[in-house]
Amino acid sequence: MAATRDDVLRALDGVIDPVSGRSVVHQDMIEGLVVKDGHVGFALEVAPERGASAEPLRKACEDAVHALPGVLSVTAVLTAHSDGEAPKRRGPAPQAGLEGVGAVIAVASGKGGVGKSTVAVNLALALKALGLKVGLLDADIYGPSVPRLMAIQERPRAQDGKFLPIEKYGIKAMSIGLLLREDEATIWRGPMVQSALTQMLNDGLWAPLDVLVIDMPPGTGDAQLTIAQRVPLKGAVIVSTPQDIALIDARRGIAMFRKTQVPVLGIVENMSMFVCPHCGHESPIFGHGGARATAESLGEAFLGEIPLNPVIRETSDAGTPIVAAAPNGPEGRAFLLIAEQVAAKIAAPQRAAPEIVFE
Repeated sequence: MAATRDDVLRALDGVIDPVSGRSVVHQDMIEGLVVKDGHVGFALEVAPERGASAEPLRKACEDAVHALPGVLSVTAVLTAHSDGEAPKRRGPAPQAGLEGVGAVIAVASGKGGVGKSTVAVNLALALKALGLKVGLLDADIYGPSVPRLMAIQERPRAQDGKFLPIEKYGIKAMSIGLLLREDEATIWRGPMVQSALTQMLNDGLWAPLDVLVIDMPPGTGDAQLTIAQRVPLKGAVIVSTPQDIALIDARRGIAMFRKTQVPVLGIVENMSMFVCPHCGHESPIFGHGGARATAESLGEAFLGEIPLNPVIRETSDAGTPIVAAAPNGPEGRAFLLIAEQVAAKIAAPQRAAPEIVFE
């Protein structure tokens, strides 16, 4: 029988914080507890000044829960929170590469509702179709979509203190949604989100991969900055619809990546043209060509257009992305053409950084 939430809390109540001599449960140090089908996830919140010194306590919590009958995996993250003003960062955090991963790219948007996750999943599958070894990380903690888009119901398994991403359609995938019910909200503070993202990146057995595709959350907040500053991104793909309101936010996303020294691989116009499934007539419901014009005005590459076709929505809802379901159809080919450009860009050598010469 799988462990219950009460079982987990009782186990954690036996873990004593050496600093205070009190239980981590009695001190309300456990946040965001999720228990589902034998898989447990939670955050251990400590004062910022404790930092990494609290790692043994995190490990003790993880071990206590793992010892419960019926527990298959435990994901415990260490977070710091202060009621006062957070210290200002003097610069981006040092970037550390992911061992065995050739390139990491982000699929991002300035706002939600533009089909970013659909593009990310199909781009990953299209890169796989080109012969690359591909991983997909769903970094949208508050609105994970990858489990539904790929019909993944399995839970990640632990191995030697790490976790094994789930393999589906020939790619390795991980999402916080694999630890939650679809109707269950992730009510976490910013530091907890940052810690969870870092752990999914660093503690996943991703290797060997040619490319890891990160489905970014929409916007330009903490999660986006965490990834942009702590992961050696090869570049970012920006997704937008042709609407002016979406393109305004897409420009903000591009500005964020430029400020964090992440190359923009190009812009994709999603929902570019509605194609009638009965007669094939094309109608620019959301406009047409706005993303191409924006790319030209900003000096960025335009990667291509994805039509607004009901079949993309139908296959996405069914968990069989269009590139997997109909790779030779017009929609599948559109993603493959975009993937070919992305693959060429990530294979190209990085441009050398400019040097300042004093004479």
